[in-house]
Amino acid sequence: MLTLVIGNKNLSSWSLRPWLVLKHFGIEFEEVKLPLDTPAFHRDIVKYSPTRRVPVLVDGAITIWDSLAIAEYLNEKVQGRAWPADAAARALARAVSAEMHSGFAALRTHWPMKATGTASVQLPPEGEADVARVQQLWHEIRSQYAQRGPWLFGEYSIADAMYAPVALRFRHYGAKFSSEVAAAYQQQLVHDAHMQAWIADSQLEVDNNWGTPA
Repeated sequence: MLTLVIGNKNLSSWSLRPWLVLKHFGIEFEEVKLPLDTPAFHRDIVKYSPTRRVPVLVDGAITIWDSLAIAEYLNEKVQGRAWPADAAARALARAVSAEMHSGFAALRTHWPMKATGTASVQLPPEGEADVARVQQLWHEIRSQYAQRGPWLFGEYSIADAMYAPVALRFRHYGAKFSSEVAAAYQQQLVHDAHMQAWIADSQLEVDNNWGTPA
């Protein structure tokens, strides 16, 4: 049995990504949730992660940290099905996933992920540029692969999991869409059954003040 160690579902965008890959590809796992930025987190994370960060996947004697590395490991578990089957689509999916993994710093900083509620926060110009770039990617890729299915490249892939937290950011902060295609894809991500389960758990955290630093 795999173990995925995550942080607060309301806050941890990096935890959401491998969690969705596990759920979408039907991989059984145990979930261990640690409250971020608390004494309990600092006490317990050392049992699982050499970096003292989440997420981390434990598979017997193997420990994998970093959300994209975990997703790649899970892809091997499902015989490569977590990336598009077509070589060209697969290459592009990896490229846009890597861009999400390493880029969009202003968007991350000024619009931190919240799976619940709404807020109004003005982005600086570099944040607006990040939003525009994400929407451009979504519009171009969905326009190309729409006939293959409702996800970014048709069928669900790691690329969808990588951009899922952005969909929640856009919802929480009320992002404006310049493209109906991009807006529809954002709704596809938000209304996914597994995402809805994550959001419901996030709301329970908020309602019960779970993980709130003392």
